[in-house]
Amino acid sequence: GRALVLDPRTLVLDPHGALRTPWRLAVFVAAVAVSLVVVNAVVVPLVAGVAWFAAGQRLELAWWAFLAAVLLAHVVSFRFAGGDWTAVRLGRAAARPRAVLTGVAIGVVAIGVPALLLLAVGWLRAQPAAPGSSLAAGARLLVALAPAALGEELLVRGYAFAALRHGAGDGWAVALTSVAFGLLHLQNEGANLQAVGQVVFAGVWLCGVLLATESLYAAWAAHLGWNWVMAAVLHAPVSGLTFAVPDFRVIDAGPDWATGGAWGPEGGLGATLGMALTLTFLFARRTRREEPRAWPTASR
Repeated sequence: GRALVLDPRTLVLDPHGALRTPWRLAVFVAAVAVSLVVVNAVVVPLVAGVAWFAAGQRLELAWWAFLAAVLLAHVVSFRFAGGDWTAVRLGRAAARPRAVLTGVAIGVVAIGVPALLLLAVGWLRAQPAAPGSSLAAGARLLVALAPAALGEELLVRGYAFAALRHGAGDGWAVALTSVAFGLLHLQNEGANLQAVGQVVFAGVWLCGVLLATESLYAAWAAHLGWNWVMAAVLHAPVSGLTFAVPDFRVIDAGPDWATGGAWGPEGGLGATLGMALTLTFLFARRTRREEPRAWPTASR
C-alpha cells in the first residue's frame, strides 16, 4: 500500500492556511509576556520620569501599564497569528451605546441589589471611616478600575476567547477562559475554594454578556460597573482587595456563604443569584445573534 506521508504544515496551519487555535494562543501568550516586559522596563520608567521632572508627580501606572501591554499583545497577535479588532468584538459595531449601557446596567444591578438586601437584613454593615469626600474617592477609583477591568477583559475574553471560539466553539471558549479567570485570582488575599469558584462563575457571566451583546465593550462595562459599585459605592473589598475610602466602610456581619467574607460581597450567594438572574434576563431579551466573523489568515 501507499505510505502515509504526514505534512508537518498541517500541524500548524488549517486547510485555509491560517494558524490553528493552539498556535494562535501560543502566539498571544508569548506576545503578552514580551509586552509586559517591554512596557514595564521601558515605557513605565519613561512616563514616570517625565511626570516627576515636569510636575513633581509620582504616578500610579501599574494598571495602565498592564492595559498597554495587553493592547500591544493584541496588535502583535493580529500581525503574526491573524484576526483583528472586529474578530475580538472591539470593532465599531461592538461599540454601539445600547450594548455598552446594557453592560453597565447589568454590572450595577447584579451586585448592587444583592448587596442592598444584605445590608437590609444586617448581614453587611456600614461602619465609620476617616472623613473625606466619597465623590472624589469614587472618581479616583474609576481611573484605577477602568484600565484594570479592560485589561482583564482583553487578556481573558479578548484574543484568547475569540481564538477558542473560532477553533473550538462557544462552550469550550467559555469554560476554558472562565477557569483561567478564576486561577488568575488565586494570588489575591483571602482566596479560597468558594471565592475562586465565584470568580469562575463571574467569568461565565462576563462571557455571557459578551455572547449576548457581541461586544467586548459591554463585557468591560459590566465588569467595571460591578467593581465600581463594590469599591466606590459600598466601600467594600473587591476580590479580596481593599481600597482607601473615606466616610464609611461596609464590613461582613453575616455568614460567609452569603456575604463573601473577607473576599467581599462578590464572593457570596447573593452575587451568584444576581449574576444568574441578570444573565437570564439578558439572554431572554436578545433578539438576534451574529455568527463569529471568519478570521483572516496570519500575515506571512
